[in-house]
Amino acid sequence: MTAVSSVTSHAPTGSSSFRPFAEAVQERFASAIAGGQPLFTSDATDLWDEYLNGFDDPTERQNHNCNCCRSFIRHYGGLLVIDDKGVQRSAIWDEDLAPSFFKKAAANLKKAAVRAKINGVFISSDAQWGTPKTGPWSHFSLVQSNERIHRDRVNSAFQVMAQKKQDFGTLKHGLADYSRDVVASTVNLLESEALYRSEKVIGPAKFLLAIHDAYQGKFKHRHENLIWKAVATAPVGFCTPRSSMIGTLLDDLKDGMSVELVKSRFKTKMDPLQYQRPQAAPSAGNIAVAEKLVEKLGIQNSLKRRFARLEEITTIWTPTAAASAPATGGVFGHLTPKNTPVKSDAPVAPIQNITWEKFLRTVVPKALSMEMLMHSVSAPFAALVTAEDPDAPPILQWDHEEKRNPFSWYLYSGGSRPGNWNLPPFGRIKVNAISLKPSGWNLAPGADDNQGKGALFILDGCRDLRTPGLCLFPEILKSSLHSIRSTIEAFSHRGKMSGQEEASACGVLCDQKGLNYEVRVTTDLGRADYRIDRWD
Repeated sequence: MTAVSSVTSHAPTGSSSFRPFAEAVQERFASAIAGGQPLFTSDATDLWDEYLNGFDDPTERQNHNCNCCRSFIRHYGGLLVIDDKGVQRSAIWDEDLAPSFFKKAAANLKKAAVRAKINGVFISSDAQWGTPKTGPWSHFSLVQSNERIHRDRVNSAFQVMAQKKQDFGTLKHGLADYSRDVVASTVNLLESEALYRSEKVIGPAKFLLAIHDAYQGKFKHRHENLIWKAVATAPVGFCTPRSSMIGTLLDDLKDGMSVELVKSRFKTKMDPLQYQRPQAAPSAGNIAVAEKLVEKLGIQNSLKRRFARLEEITTIWTPTAAASAPATGGVFGHLTPKNTPVKSDAPVAPIQNITWEKFLRTVVPKALSMEMLMHSVSAPFAALVTAEDPDAPPILQWDHEEKRNPFSWYLYSGGSRPGNWNLPPFGRIKVNAISLKPSGWNLAPGADDNQGKGALFILDGCRDLRTPGLCLFPEILKSSLHSIRSTIEAFSHRGKMSGQEEASACGVLCDQKGLNYEVRVTTDLGRADYRIDRWD
């Protein structure tokens, strides 16, 4: 039946069961999106007719022929969610929750939505959908939680939805180009850590493999639904394998190149001085675009950086203050209290090789103090840095409005000598703390970090004596700044970090590459030397 053009409205609140129906819609929606489930648009049509056809009595049909509800159903009635098997379900309608009078209407709407085809990811900048009340009448409406509201200052919700639709096509073709066997071989090679800086691309590779594995011969529409679900939550760049670094690796393996040749080619592409780094000065046009984008995002102050201090960083270990011995003899005065300082001439247990993982798990929890042995050779000295203005908007990939973390790090390609970092070339240096790389501070357990695993031994007196610039590298910045990376690179190179004299969060980076560090650890049992020679 065609919708009536002359619209009245619902019966007043309290004289019909409509409000419980509206509340049932809200209940269904809350259940559908629990856990952050993304929403999808569909090609469902004639939903308003389906709704009105749920009323057998012409008078009731006219009573519920409402402009506000028609607008709600037209905009949101066809929204869907997708489960892990690719099955689509209505995000709005459930006849089991609806009052008996509205069960037929709810069933009609649910059936029409579920049989439709998904055609996009739904994103909205609006906190409220629909109009809850007009005068004494209730209508369909929903409230979107704060964390789901689209707040991007660069791209509107409509633009992001358009990009997601394009990503769907690109990812679908990418999955067709790279079979599961090729992707699985790539993941296996990356997980073996045989490739230089493999952490940069292992995330996109696992992403492709997960979609292949989720498919497992399902019906075509379910396969496409799984691709849509992946697109909705994918990090930037994951849906475009052919135009990213993972695509070049997949192509090499697909073409049957030897592992040694693949490793060599990949190492060249992933050189820190090449990967995502502009190789030419910014053009006048790019500088103009950068000026407008920085102003639009309000990140002028975000580009100002300073050296971090020990007391403000997140640490996983700091020295333990030793307990004092009893002041008087007494009955138990001859006993040594726990954490009493070990004498400086106490014997040291023979050095033993150990992995970082085992060192962290078995040695660190018992350590009262540590010292790192310096050699007059280059080492990966690094410094933690942060935003000069802590309230400036986030520009780092791991820094978010809801959970701030404006800290990053830098080191020099090829390493540095101790003298460049205010340290003697030989001898043992006190370790003031151990900190994970900032990108891992808020990372969920087991989650991949595309910046790579690593920890920093913060050394006493260590600070960079050179002028490093602002260290705003393209591979640590948010994707919204990718288009102006050449301008930011030039700005960073010419800028100067503040707080250099107060820097106290500098030291040696321990990561998954080339480990060979000697650390003397003091516990309440004595002293022992450890050589950390591999990650795990």
